[in-house]
Amino acid sequence: MGKTTGFLEYKREVPETKPIEERIQNYNELYKSFSKRKVERQSARCMDCGVPFCHNGCPLGNNIPDFNDMVYKQNWEEAYKILASTNNFPEFTGKICPAPCEESCVLSINNDPTTIKNIELYIIEQAFENGYVHANEQIIKTGFKVAIVGSGPAGLAAAAQLNLAGHEVTVFERDDQIGGLLRYGIPDFKLEKSLIDRRLDLMEKAGIKFKTNTNVGVDISANELIDKFDAVLLAGGSTLPRDLQVLGREAKGVHFAMDFLKQQNKRVSNISFSDEEILATGKNILVIGGGDTGADCVGTSIRQGAKSVLQIELMPKLPEKVNPINSWPEWRQILRTSSSHLEGCKREWSVQTKEFIKNEKGDLKAVKLIDVQWNYAQGKAQFTEIAGTERIIDCELVLLAIGFVSPQHEGLLDNLNVKYDDRQNVKAENFQTSLKKIFTAGDMHTGQSLVVKAISEGREAAYQIDIFLTGNSVLESKTNSLINIVKF
Repeated sequence: MGKTTGFLEYKREVPETKPIEERIQNYNELYKSFSKRKVERQSARCMDCGVPFCHNGCPLGNNIPDFNDMVYKQNWEEAYKILASTNNFPEFTGKICPAPCEESCVLSINNDPTTIKNIELYIIEQAFENGYVHANEQIIKTGFKVAIVGSGPAGLAAAAQLNLAGHEVTVFERDDQIGGLLRYGIPDFKLEKSLIDRRLDLMEKAGIKFKTNTNVGVDISANELIDKFDAVLLAGGSTLPRDLQVLGREAKGVHFAMDFLKQQNKRVSNISFSDEEILATGKNILVIGGGDTGADCVGTSIRQGAKSVLQIELMPKLPEKVNPINSWPEWRQILRTSSSHLEGCKREWSVQTKEFIKNEKGDLKAVKLIDVQWNYAQGKAQFTEIAGTERIIDCELVLLAIGFVSPQHEGLLDNLNVKYDDRQNVKAENFQTSLKKIFTAGDMHTGQSLVVKAISEGREAAYQIDIFLTGNSVLESKTNSLINIVKF
């Protein structure tokens, strides 16, 4: 690849974040610009490793060594063609993907991995800047109509692929804007919404129809959907948040993380809302849950002017570098620190929430916590409370970021009478549900997961729908390497 000695000559570099005191004043992009020369030099670190494990690490199966080679050779148009053949939205994954491909990089066995994520982002931005990205023209028109319920990453990826195959695609979204999790679940400092709008403009020009403020199952019945369309893809996501039923849960000031994040995203985009306002300004904030959503709550709370921010996690603290339970090329179970954590947040692990304490008006004023000890026996993990560690902390706002239980069954799914799996997600075989014309993809199918996995799900579901409608498919798929018909 590129320069065979590049990994020996160059050290890993990534874009620097803006100074903390600067970036917490707004919701703009938090990274500084990265020069083209630096990106080309980073691509030279990609090794001629023989078996590129990064392919397997990437849920989309991106051809990473190939586009790195083109970047090193300064052939940006060819790099874009290679990247776009497997990834519909590199501008999204280049911003928010945790980069499991880098964990699987052969170089990471005893060195710092190739900077794949940043290279991917730079490729797509160069492509837009130089006019390589166009609305995909339909080579054929099949006459088949496909409805997609949900406009998150899975639904949008499926829409792009099915439109490319020549089908007439309509995407239904119950919210007021297209984008799902991308639009309202991820803060602007991680993903500016202009990137979504830029992509949606291309998709509309390609012929895809978008219908917002349309709750399928309410505004349009399930039977009407089946009658009007030749195939339906359910891509509504995993939307029921996991609750924490402890004493005092009814206190005013305990909210789900997504309600908090969605409101702030609407404020940034000057979109009005009628729900009760949730603000961290001047308050002691407790974020319960140690994942990415919790980190997003931390960064947003700090930008809103929180008095203090504490993030707690029930599970024990992970090791910082090496975990004996797993190793390369797997995704390592190690402690990860986000940019938000560095902005003024305290973190604690092995902590259980015991009670939400309210004042005489019913407003949250404090939270009772206790430390726990984890024990492992016969393959099972259990915890016990540690006597003498119980404490009460001042707190006026709690944000529950402890994941999602399942998709919403009430309404569309129950009306369709689809079957559910053991985790209460929509059950499917090759993305086809128990109903012939109904398919599913993304978090509604797999449960809560990564955006990059949702895009992969959408692409694979589109491939199966195309086969269902026409008997075969020339769409790109991880199970099919036939003709790539994308027009660049």
